Amino acid sequence: MTKSSTVRRSFSPCAVAAFAFATTLLTVPFAGASAQTLGYAPMQQQAYPQDQGYAQGYVNDAPQAADEDAQLPDRMRRQIVGFDRSEPAGTIVIDTNNTYLYYVLGNGRAIRYGVGVGREGFTWSGVQSVSRKAEWPDWRPPAEMIARQPYLPRFVAGGPGNPLGARAMYLGSSEYRIHGTNDPSTIGKFVSSGCIRMTNEDVTDLFGRVNVGAKVVVLPKNAPLMAKGGDPVRKRPAVTALPSGRQALNVTTTAVN
Repeated sequence: MTKSSTVRRSFSPCAVAAFAFATTLLTVPFAGASAQTLGYAPMQQQAYPQDQGYAQGYVNDAPQAADEDAQLPDRMRRQIVGFDRSEPAGTIVIDTNNTYLYYVLGNGRAIRYGVGVGREGFTWSGVQSVSRKAEWPDWRPPAEMIARQPYLPRFVAGGPGNPLGARAMYLGSSEYRIHGTNDPSTIGKFVSSGCIRMTNEDVTDLFGRVNVGAKVVVLPKNAPLMAKGGDPVRKRPAVTALPSGRQALNVTTTAVN
């Protein structure tokens, strides 16, 4: 009887009320409090029309799926194809119009990769060579890009959230690069400010094959198809005069990424 009386006293009405109040406080999510109550306004992500690929790449720092190739259309996936140009093995040829990069194997064959290329006004053509290679490169936006997008960071360390992706191959002394991307949805599109984008899987594969000094041929947007078989999906438009602006920039001219 004494034991039963002690238990009842330990759960007096005041104690029960205090316990219920504390439980209520713990079950109210902190995130449910309004921004005004906490004395700040939530930051909104701003949309910018220029260089959206890099802006999206910078803010999107979530790791990508392990198999990025699975996210690509079939025609953009890495494959060995027939190749009838005269470049020697080890050369890189970029078909700007069809958004393909070819790594020449020799004997009439090449590895074809899907890439993202410069958007309207930022495509270019010419011959360069790989001057440097870097794994998980840092990103320093050039002055021209910062002038257009002053909100961009001045430096981003290499890593999954870096717009240059897992690998970069620098082209001569220009600002152009062949590099990875943390946004595979840009592959097969005209999206960049002149650089050639690949999935991180593909750029890592190419990086392991290419030597410093390798020749890189970037064909103009209206160049004839160079590989055997053609592309059944993307039809080449009629050849027209190059538009004004940066369409036919020399690769040694300082340019944005």
